[in-house]
Amino acid sequence: MNWIIRSPVKADLEELADIYLAVRRDTFTWVNPLTFRHEDFFAHTQGEMVWLAETDDGEIAGFMTLWSPDDFVHMLYLRKQYQGRGIGTGLLRALPDWPDRKYRLKCLDRNERAKAFYRAHGFVVTGAGASGEGDYEEMTFFPAS
Repeated sequence: MNWIIRSPVKADLEELADIYLAVRRDTFTWVNPLTFRHEDFFAHTQGEMVWLAETDDGEIAGFMTLWSPDDFVHMLYLRKQYQGRGIGTGLLRALPDWPDRKYRLKCLDRNERAKAFYRAHGFVVTGAGASGEGDYEEMTFFPAS
């Protein structure tokens, strides 16, 4: 499968919000799905850098966001049918100076698939905490020395 990683244009944002809503409702099954809203995407990405992955036929497969002041990967969401195809890896590679820069993220404890993905890409657990969606692990990617 071929895809491109690019910054979204305004016309893409509603679709990114749809993906964010659908994946959260599908993945975070322990949270009341009615707590997730379409408009969350716009509130949760304020001031963040955003990249999307688009298939060669023009479908948006998913996206990633970065809060750049802290090198914090805030979101990486893929439509279910595109998970496990290397697109998440492609999005990580879009990060500035990847893999020569330290990055952090939080991953919900119950999201085993995501935790495995990040571990496979060199992230290690460096802390823990709790949120309204459940307990999470803080994970950090340390560049090779």
